Amino acid sequence: MPSESAIKILTEAGAIMTGSHLVYTSGRHGTAYVNKDALYIHPASTATLCKEMAEQYDADSIDVVAGPTVGGVILSQWVAYHLNLARSQGETLSVYAEEEVNGSEKKRIFKRGYDLHIPGKTIIVVEDILTTGGSARQVIEALKALGGNVVGLSVLCNRGGIKPADVGGVPIHALTDVTLDSWEEESCPLCKQNVPIQTAVGKGRDFLAKKANG
Repeated sequence: MPSESAIKILTEAGAIMTGSHLVYTSGRHGTAYVNKDALYIHPASTATLCKEMAEQYDADSIDVVAGPTVGGVILSQWVAYHLNLARSQGETLSVYAEEEVNGSEKKRIFKRGYDLHIPGKTIIVVEDILTTGGSARQVIEALKALGGNVVGLSVLCNRGGIKPADVGGVPIHALTDVTLDSWEEESCPLCKQNVPIQTAVGKGRDFLAKKANG
């Protein structure tokens, strides 16, 4: 169930955009964007949303909060902070997974000794925006490969209508949903209408640079 307070906070921060021609990290094009970077410059608003994310769990049962770089680092810290405030004993740790690219294959790995804090632990994953669910799924796969028990995925916005089956069967808790159409470049009606691509957010700038370079 979407949180009205979360929608209000994101809107006031200028983080919810509609009516633009956007290019997402997945490469798909669409009209809506949740600009988490507009949120992250407001620590109090970010902390409030992360408190809502943390409240979805029994604090004493969560050992680790994990997220992907970059935005997931901020979220994992704040969610772990609020879980620790609610704990009766012990500590919830915060870790993050970095992207590793091998040719055309991308995956997430835990470096910096974070991998030592995952085996046998009860873990939740946090992510800002779900469009295809790819980054979150890679984090979940990395955690499971290390022997972690992933009990939930909490996100600011489920933009792509992602289901638990899309992320390894892990339950999804989304504060907001902004589910609008998106298209592959070849079938994008905005491209066919020559609607300018937004370059201030998303991957529009990279997309245009790649097109210019052939």
